[in-house]
Amino acid sequence: MGRIIKPDDFWMFAIVAEPLGVLAAGFLAKGKWKPVAAIYVIMLGAYFIHPFGQMLPLWTIVDIPIALILIYPAARIGKSIYKNNLPRLTLASVLIFFVGTVSDSLTRVFLLVPARFYEFFGWPFEALYGAFILGAIQSFAEDGLAIIMAILIGVPLIVALRKVPAFEYPLT
Repeated sequence: MGRIIKPDDFWMFAIVAEPLGVLAAGFLAKGKWKPVAAIYVIMLGAYFIHPFGQMLPLWTIVDIPIALILIYPAARIGKSIYKNNLPRLTLASVLIFFVGTVSDSLTRVFLLVPARFYEFFGWPFEALYGAFILGAIQSFAEDGLAIIMAILIGVPLIVALRKVPAFEYPLT
């Protein structure tokens, strides 16, 4: 029987996952795709090598391979953040927000399965399976919200920051 899990138990995921998502977004905004691709390949590879990663339903992490495919285009278009082309800025923001958000999810999946945090929680496979189903629904909602926020908040914020002389590109 696993131990009772409290919401406070999940702080350990945020310490690593959220900064890694921000790091991925920063790399993509600078046009650097290789470090982000390396993170994805290593973490996703470790997930699929783990026996539970082979047993859990693929649909629960379908956003991760999609983000992996979008890393290179996000980095190529990501440089558009610093130009005055609004349609390219919008596309770049959406791609960067999406890949950054999914990087957070990938890190949480990596910590839970290959890093074996499920053992820390005392979860048998059945509990992990249930967590993945519920987590997938939340993750897909978060992905959609990231896309909406990229358009509604991200783009206007970047446009406003462009008017501040201290934020002129190239950033130093």
